Amino acid sequence: MTISCKISGDGKKLVMLIDERFDFSLHQKFRDAYTSVMTQDLTYVVDLSQTEYMDSSALGMILLLKDHAQLYAGKIIISRPSDTVRKILEIAQFQRLMTIE
Repeated sequence: MTISCKISGDGKKLVMLIDERFDFSLHQKFRDAYTSVMTQDLTYVVDLSQTEYMDSSALGMILLLKDHAQLYAGKIIISRPSDTVRKILEIAQFQRLMTIE
């Protein structure tokens, strides 16, 4: 279970790719991935294309990321969730809080 991060070439996006399982075991790594970035108007992309499992703690971590992004006038995009993960996000009504594409 890993998180890989990269800033886009234009410096306007931080892409965080979550492998396989997104659960509490990734809490510190996920937090470390974005707290060191304090750029205004940054788009935080949470790439869930490889995520097969997500629990309620992952939803909480995304909400903490949302709070961080708002401090710096940023926004969050949840990118390419699997059907299973998308259903979890929809049940939690995350589409009301951020973009899911």
